Amino acid sequence: MHIKHTLSLFRKAGTAWVDDFAPSMGAAISYYTVFSLAPLLVIVIAIAGAVFGREAVTGQIVAQLSGLIGNDGAQVVQGLVASASDTDKGLIAGLISVVVLLIGATTVFAELQSALDRIWHVPVEEKPQGIRALLQTRMVSFGLILGVAFLLMVSLSVSAGIAAFGSWAGGMLPGSELLLQALNMTISVCIATLLFAMIYKLMPSTTIAWRDVWIGAGVTAVLFEVGKLLIGLYLGKSGVTESFAAAGSLVVLLAWVYYAAQVFLLGAEFTKVYADEHGSLAGAKAMAKTEQTAAEGKPVEVRTSGPAAPGGALAAKESVAPTRQKAIDIEIEATQKAIVTQLASLAVMAVLDAAMSKYMNRVDRRFRLLGQPVKSATGTVARQHQRGRSDTLLARWRRRSSPGWGKRS
Repeated sequence: MHIKHTLSLFRKAGTAWVDDFAPSMGAAISYYTVFSLAPLLVIVIAIAGAVFGREAVTGQIVAQLSGLIGNDGAQVVQGLVASASDTDKGLIAGLISVVVLLIGATTVFAELQSALDRIWHVPVEEKPQGIRALLQTRMVSFGLILGVAFLLMVSLSVSAGIAAFGSWAGGMLPGSELLLQALNMTISVCIATLLFAMIYKLMPSTTIAWRDVWIGAGVTAVLFEVGKLLIGLYLGKSGVTESFAAAGSLVVLLAWVYYAAQVFLLGAEFTKVYADEHGSLAGAKAMAKTEQTAAEGKPVEVRTSGPAAPGGALAAKESVAPTRQKAIDIEIEATQKAIVTQLASLAVMAVLDAAMSKYMNRVDRRFRLLGQPVKSATGTVARQHQRGRSDTLLARWRRRSSPGWGKRS
């Protein structure tokens, strides 16, 4: 694409961003994100912590949040995560907390799906309905959470490798710090691109080709990295924390999440415009325009890439090819979503099974600790009572069997 076409895409994406009421959708996403952030991080830390250790993963997340929203905001998020991960409960309360944790963590993804459906102009009749559709949406959302955990593990591994390389080559290569920072930022952009591509691809209720989402995901990742610096400067210089006193940390968190939501929605609009202009939807759009021109009675110009065949067979073949390709894409998309749903179902069952085993072991341990002394004491008392009763009966039998028993003195 030329620079002129790129600027045209951004202009159309900005117009669509305003027409689809993206600022209002971003406010809703920010609201749900604040309530879903703690359970989402609890699940991500639990999964990634199984590999790298809970303390290491928590420290990495807090360090990243400190660079984004400041130390106060990071401490607020850390407190929310600590409160949400408190598992010192009974069996029933623990199971309920696990269910609430899963629902809370997937709520923000459901709101993202609603926003993406509006951006892609998905008709109401094509949206999934009923309890099954709701469960399927939650399963896909949980699958994305697993993807976030996997990307976090990749990021931790890469960061550890870069740090080790920096400590080894620090004294050998001059200017290695700038090189490592650039490498770290490049890797962050790649990981963010993969994450945004997964969301843009899997969350909408319509079929989207992979080749359409990569461009938009890359643009969103770049805007996200640039925006981190800008929003950090704004929050550091504006004095928002001091203006709102005790609620300053929460306001900073909301402001940053709102900005991230706007970048995400702008990237989704760019993806939609790119798909319409240069992606998989360009052929369907051109065909619809041709049909509209023919319906208005205007001459239709058919362009072919080769010599015209008798009876217009070449043009008919070219018009049928996009339809077959679209059907194949739909089948592939359905298969991919089914696989993601099955993997998410297995993951949910594994989490529930682990939670059940954990609480059953805790309950069994408590009953074992409480049951052994009680059982032992009860058995001792019972044996003493039985021995005393036997001695009493033996004494009575001896008195009755004595010669003078029954005679009054």
